[in-house]
Amino acid sequence: MAHETEISRGATWLAALARHGAALGGAATGGPAPGGPAPVEGYPASVRVMDAALAGEPARFIAVVPDPRNPFPRARRGEVGLVEGWALARAVREAVAADAGAPKRRPIVAVIDVASQAYGRREEAYGIHQALASAAAAYADARLAGHPVIGLIVGKAMSGALLAHGYQANRLIALDDPEVMVHAMGKAAAARVTLRTVEQLEALAGKIPPMAYDIASFAKLGLLWRLLPVARPDAPDAADIDRVERCLAEALDDIRADERRDLSSRLGQPARRLSLEVRQRLRAGWEE
Repeated sequence: MAHETEISRGATWLAALARHGAALGGAATGGPAPGGPAPVEGYPASVRVMDAALAGEPARFIAVVPDPRNPFPRARRGEVGLVEGWALARAVREAVAADAGAPKRRPIVAVIDVASQAYGRREEAYGIHQALASAAAAYADARLAGHPVIGLIVGKAMSGALLAHGYQANRLIALDDPEVMVHAMGKAAAARVTLRTVEQLEALAGKIPPMAYDIASFAKLGLLWRLLPVARPDAPDAADIDRVERCLAEALDDIRADERRDLSSRLGQPARRLSLEVRQRLRAGWEE
C-alpha cells in the first residue's frame, strides 16, 4: 500500500525559507542554487533539517513534519514523539558543536507546526519525557552558548511539542492567521478534562485569554516578539516569504543587540508589565 506524505505548513515554510535563503546566498557568491538546499541527511523523515542563509549568513532551519510511515503510530501527523525529541536535540547540538569556538554562532530557526506531543503507552514506557526534555535542553544550551534561536510559529503549536521545539527561543514570531493556534491541550481533550463541552470552552476563551487557542489571544500574554500577517499562509508567495525573511533578519539583529541570553526579554513586553513588577518586588523583599 502506498503512503502519501501529508504536506504541512511546517514543511512548506521550511522549504520556502531555505530555498529563499539559498537563492540569496548563491546570488551573493555567484553560485545560484536553483532547487534550493536538500535536507541534511541522517535524520528521520519526521524531522527535517536544512542549512541555508539567513540575512546573508549560514543558519540552520529545523521542522517536525508528518510521516505516515513513522514506526510510532501516535507520531504520524506532526506530533513530537520519542524519535522526534532525540532528533531535534541532535540537530541543535550538531550546530552548537560545529560552531564551538567560532566568534559568531549561526542562527537556529525552529519552524513550528506541531500538533502535540505523541500520546501513547510505548511513548510513556520508553521515556518521552526524556526525549522532549533533551530537545528543550538543546535549544536552551544553544541560546546560552550564543546562538540566536528564533521560533517561527506557522501552524499549530500545541502542548509539550511546543515546549520541546521552539519555546526556548530568544524570540518567538507567529503568523497572524486563524489556523495558527497555541495551547496546552487540544479542544476535545480539554473539554473532557474540564467536564465541559467544546462550545462552553470556546465561550470561556472569549473572556479568559489563557484558555483561548487563537494566536491573537496568545499574543496578549506577551510571549510573542512579533505577530506577522501574511497573505497566503498555506502557499506563501514571494512577497510572503520576503516579509517573513525580513522579520527573521530583524529578530536576528534584535537578539544580537541584546546582551542577555536568558528569556528575560519576554518580561519587557507591555502585556508582562505586572509579571515584571511582581518579580521585582519579590526580589527586593528577598534582598531586604
